Amino acid sequence: MKIKDWSDDERPRERVMAMGPGAVSNAELLAILIGSGTPEVTSVDLMRRILGDHGDSLRALGTMSREELQTYSGIGPAKAVTIQSALELGKRLMREARGPKARFVDSGDVQEYFRSRMMDLPHEECHLLLLDVQNRFLGYHVVSRGGISESTVDIRLILRHALITGAPHLVIAHNHPSGNPLPSRQDDELTRRVQQACQTLALRMLDHIIIGDNTYYSYADEGKL
Repeated sequence: MKIKDWSDDERPRERVMAMGPGAVSNAELLAILIGSGTPEVTSVDLMRRILGDHGDSLRALGTMSREELQTYSGIGPAKAVTIQSALELGKRLMREARGPKARFVDSGDVQEYFRSRMMDLPHEECHLLLLDVQNRFLGYHVVSRGGISESTVDIRLILRHALITGAPHLVIAHNHPSGNPLPSRQDDELTRRVQQACQTLALRMLDHIIIGDNTYYSYADEGKL
């Protein structure tokens, strides 16, 4: 049976109009976005299948490439891009939860800000957060992609961003795609070298955060800064 043949209280779009988007499931919201399924499968059943194959997790769905989405019958390039765009909007909404002049109080605030930008990355990246003396936002930069070590992270670039922005405080963070946030010997060495470089220019390195799977490691919290 096609969705147009369903009763009004079953159709996702009509239910959203009557009760708001919170009244429907993730699969139904995505079905509204892609618009149609196949002659054999409704858009709702199609999205239920795709989500079901990925643990009913929007986060897992967000890691799928356009090519992976298109392996499902009924999902072409346009629908794949629509799904990816919707999930990207969700990530950007998370980023807006903290205003640009918000004050970062502790490692929990900082890791939340980094996580919204780094979660689900399939490779390591190192990011830089620049803050004023009251730990309010001044700037944000990606300083390395593909691996984290003293050879792949250009410490001069970190210092340059801080000096150009006029930021007295900074935090660096990188992700562990394995999900385990415990630091490696390379992570320790990078932390030491960045902190040492900051001290020579009267800059303060507040923390080095390692983003794991639903957890994180803070060098500051562990007393290693």
